[in-house]
Amino acid sequence: MTKILITGSNGQLGTEIKELSAKFSNLQFFFTDIEELDISSLDAISNYLKDKQIAYIVNCAAYTNVDQAEENEDAARLINADAVKNLATATSQNNITLIHISTDYVFSGDNSVPYSEDQKAKPMGVYGRTKFEGEENVRNTCKKHIIIRTSWLYSPFGKNFLKTMLRLGKEKDSLGVVSDQIGTPTYAHDLASAIIQIIESIDKNSKFNDFGTYHYSNEGVCSWYDFATEIQNTSKNKCKINSIESMDFQCLAKRPHYSVLNKSKIKHIFTIEIPHWRSRIEHCIKRITE
Repeated sequence: MTKILITGSNGQLGTEIKELSAKFSNLQFFFTDIEELDISSLDAISNYLKDKQIAYIVNCAAYTNVDQAEENEDAARLINADAVKNLATATSQNNITLIHISTDYVFSGDNSVPYSEDQKAKPMGVYGRTKFEGEENVRNTCKKHIIIRTSWLYSPFGKNFLKTMLRLGKEKDSLGVVSDQIGTPTYAHDLASAIIQIIESIDKNSKFNDFGTYHYSNEGVCSWYDFATEIQNTSKNKCKINSIESMDFQCLAKRPHYSVLNKSKIKHIFTIEIPHWRSRIEHCIKRITE
C-alpha cells in the first residue's frame, strides 16, 4: 500500500484530499497540520517519518494571506520557504517524492498569453517571493519532486473568494469587484483529484523521470468580476456586481494583472482532463448549501 503524508491538511486543498481519500483503498494517508507536525523543524519531520515508509509527501501548508505577508515577511518566509526546505531535505534523505503546491504569484502579471512553466519568475510581493524561494529550495534539494503552481483556489472549506461572495451576496444589494485582473479560478476538489492521479501515475511507472514544475488551474480565463458574477448567478443571489478597476480597490500587496497558467504539460505528461472553471462553481455551491 502506498503511504502518503499530507502536510497543512486543515487547509482548503488538504481538506479536499481528506474528503477524497476514502475512495482510494490502495493508498494510505497520514493527515497532519501544525498540531501533529511542525514542518518548521527538520528534526520533527525526520522523527515523524521514522518507520512509516512514506512514499510521497504532499505539502499543502502555506502562508497565504497576501496582504498580511507584506507586514509579516519573517512569518511568511518561515512557512513558504524555510519549512519547505526542511521537507525537501527530509524527502531527499528518505527517497520520498515531494509534491509541493505553489502559486501564480511567482509571476509579475505582465504577460498577455498564459505563463508556461519555464518562463522566468518575477514575483512582486512578499507572498510571491517567499513562495518562489520555497520552489527553489525544492529544486536545489530534492531530485524527486513535483511542484504544482495553481491560482485562485476555492472550496467549501476555509476562507476564499467564492465563500466571501456568497456571504456578501446575501448581505448586500451591490458589490464592486475588479475587472482588470485576469486569471483562472481553481476548484480545490479538482486539484486534489489531479494530485492523487499524479501519485497513481508515478506509482505505476517504475521508470518515471518527469519530475519538475507543472501548472494546474481549471480551464478558461476570467476576471474577478466575471467570477463574482457567475457565483451570484449560480447561487441566484439578487446582488448586483459592479465592475471596478484595481486602483479603486486598495490593498497592501500588488496583484498580478494577468496570471493565466498554461496547463499543456500536466495534461500531456499525466493525461489529466481539466474541467472549465464555469462548470465547477455549481458543484462547490451545492456542497456548501446542502
